[in-house]
Amino acid sequence: QVQLVESGGGLVQAGGSLRLSCAASGSIFSINSMAWYRQAPGKQRELVARITSGGSTSYADSVKGRFTISRDSAKNTVYLQMNSLKPEDTAVYYCNEIVQLSQVPVQRSFWGQGTQVTVSS
Repeated sequence: QVQLVESGGGLVQAGGSLRLSCAASGSIFSINSMAWYRQAPGKQRELVARITSGGSTSYADSVKGRFTISRDSAKNTVYLQMNSLKPEDTAVYYCNEIVQLSQVPVQRSFWGQGTQVTVSS
């Protein structure tokens, strides 16, 4: 029903920058919140950043001041600008969107396939 396609991952040296994108398509009535999570090897998936439909943002303490989440509502796309990257930011990054599919006020959660971010020291 809803597909999330991520792009922008890759290999970067410490101190570098990357910009992730996640575009949603399908039967979308409205999108409530959009978020980025990450999962490093052997660790649990953790919330990195979230942006609501009203534009409010929140960040994990570990990325505050370095990462910026934004959204283009017209394109149903969420972005994650990552600056001053550190080796500990290495992980698979997943986008997540809370979507209302019709006028019925029921929301569902959808996930992207994940994109690898590797930061070398």
